[in-house]
Amino acid sequence: MRSRIVPLMAAGLIVAGCGSTSGEEADAPGSPAAAETSVKGKVDAENGAPDAPAPDGPGGTMIVTYDDADTPEALNGKKIQQDNRMLEDLADDINQTLVLPNDIQLRGSQCGQPNAFWSESDNTITMCYEDTDWAQGVFTKTGDPDPVESALNSEYATFYHEVGHMAVSIYDLPVTGREEDVADQASAYILLTPDEDGRVDPESVQAVKDFARAFASLAEVQTEFTADDMADEHSLNLQRVYNLECWIYGSNPDANGDLVTNGQLPEDRASGCPAEWQQLDEAWSTLLEPHWK
Repeated sequence: MRSRIVPLMAAGLIVAGCGSTSGEEADAPGSPAAAETSVKGKVDAENGAPDAPAPDGPGGTMIVTYDDADTPEALNGKKIQQDNRMLEDLADDINQTLVLPNDIQLRGSQCGQPNAFWSESDNTITMCYEDTDWAQGVFTKTGDPDPVESALNSEYATFYHEVGHMAVSIYDLPVTGREEDVADQASAYILLTPDEDGRVDPESVQAVKDFARAFASLAEVQTEFTADDMADEHSLNLQRVYNLECWIYGSNPDANGDLVTNGQLPEDRASGCPAEWQQLDEAWSTLLEPHWK
């Protein structure tokens, strides 16, 4: 498994789930269980020994914690996360590239349902074990040759969606639309923007594609829509699919033209996607510029 997910962030040029800058979303569980493992810069409460030294310089650190699990789904999701150092790699990218005003917890946790969320009150991004397990199941059903790799890709994009919520919160960023859409944009921006040499990591592009595929699997079973669905702060699952595919295409039409030719992205939407991507890129570049290391 790659240890550097995002070439953009690794170069220092610079977020399924859903979160809220005012706290956990309404259907998210309460406070996570007591930590089982803590990584990077925290002191063990029992013996006072540091787990790992904090990086030099002012500001905070993203610290990884894996909670206990006891259900089959959570145990499987936890195993995937830990075996692939998913949270450690993601935290490393943030710690190397963003100036954090305070410590941020990145917590793997049993949540009782597939989910991921940012909690401003706890300064915590939670990646639910059930979400990782669910994603593996989705890509197993689609016949992917490596469903764990596809699940990890989707989870990476989910994480950067939550980083979008986190950034809005900790940097007090202005947004002019629904924050859930803005967080999807942040995830696409981080994963699709070329590095300083003008190259885009194909694995990062695939992460956005697998993120879209996860929403497409939800859209397949969402055949009826209630007033609550229409009033939700999230776009509908199929809308999120088309948005993500539009940004993939718009970021590099030459490399991603198959999204249009194979009928995934309607031509009417695709024609405006390069301009849509440019607007997204300029917005997030401007918002995050003061916060690079």
